[in-house]
Amino acid sequence: MSVHKYKLCHLQVGMSVQIISLDLNGIMRRRLLDLGFVPGNVVTVVNKSPLGDPIAFRVSGTVIALRKEESSNIYGEMV
Repeated sequence: MSVHKYKLCHLQVGMSVQIISLDLNGIMRRRLLDLGFVPGNVVTVVNKSPLGDPIAFRVSGTVIALRKEESSNIYGEMV
């Protein structure tokens, strides 16, 4: 059975996904992992700016804003 992957940047306010992968390397990957964007964690879109960048996500009980550049490289499946 195939899992449909969603980029975090394509989610609407109120949608939640369980992280399945991060397509990032180096310092940015380490930073996002430290903030809780770890495979298995659930992420919810809390708010989007009027132009869609940045986007506020709730992860590990904290709200974190990411730019589209970052959130387009994080993938999840619907929960």
